[in-house]
Amino acid sequence: MRRLCDGEKRNLEDLFERLSQSKFRSGFHLKEKDKKYVLDKGGDKIREHARDFVSQRLAPAVIPNDGKQTPMKGHPIFIAQHATACCCRGCLEKWHHFPRGKELTEEQQDYVVDVLMEWVGRQMEGDEVSEIEMEEKYEQMTLPF
Repeated sequence: MRRLCDGEKRNLEDLFERLSQSKFRSGFHLKEKDKKYVLDKGGDKIREHARDFVSQRLAPAVIPNDGKQTPMKGHPIFIAQHATACCCRGCLEKWHHFPRGKELTEEQQDYVVDVLMEWVGRQMEGDEVSEIEMEEKYEQMTLPF
């Protein structure tokens, strides 16, 4: 799995800060069934799905149904695409400055996949932290001493 360098992490922090200011973008969250799907499939498989969706639905220079190619449900990556403005070429142009009418390079596709996986990871992380905290609190409450 690809690791982000410090500069990429800073850029993603800036992006996620801007996305959090959008009522529409910040309204997307993974549902329990989506989180279960991610856990069942694993990160590598989800990244593979993201790569496929990006290369087939976003990378071409011309997309006949641009603006309507990404469903609003059905896969965690679809939700991530809307949450991160990686759902169509119009949003990619507005939020990520990738011009329409020009095929996405491999580097641009890698960036989009990294953004999607970062968002999914953040969605999954919140639950893991709260579960760990709950387990620790439960253990503290149940210890006899």
